[in-house]
Amino acid sequence: MDIIFLEQVKVQTKLGVPEWERAVAQTVILDIEIGYDFSKACQTDAIEDTIDYGQVAARIRETLAEHSFKLVEALGEHVCQLILQEFKAQNVKLKVSKPGILPGLKALGIQIYRAA
Repeated sequence: MDIIFLEQVKVQTKLGVPEWERAVAQTVILDIEIGYDFSKACQTDAIEDTIDYGQVAARIRETLAEHSFKLVEALGEHVCQLILQEFKAQNVKLKVSKPGILPGLKALGIQIYRAA
């Protein structure tokens, strides 16, 4: 299995259980691993034979700016399904971190794995 990874992707979204927390966009950090067969791209050296990670990052930023989530879990599922469906990935491993949200805590978040 081949993997594209995007590390420490900073995105803005509205996230949190209380209404006041979703009133203003906050930074969320994503670590993403995308499973895909690169064999054709290795031979052709053509972007259309792989997943354009620039487009992945742009699409994630776009959709998270448009949506509001109460739970980190729902945000993570949304991102995984977007990558699987729109970019035809074989699988996705995603870590979502919400930094500095609680005193004395660097970050909190989730890790999930989804396959097509």
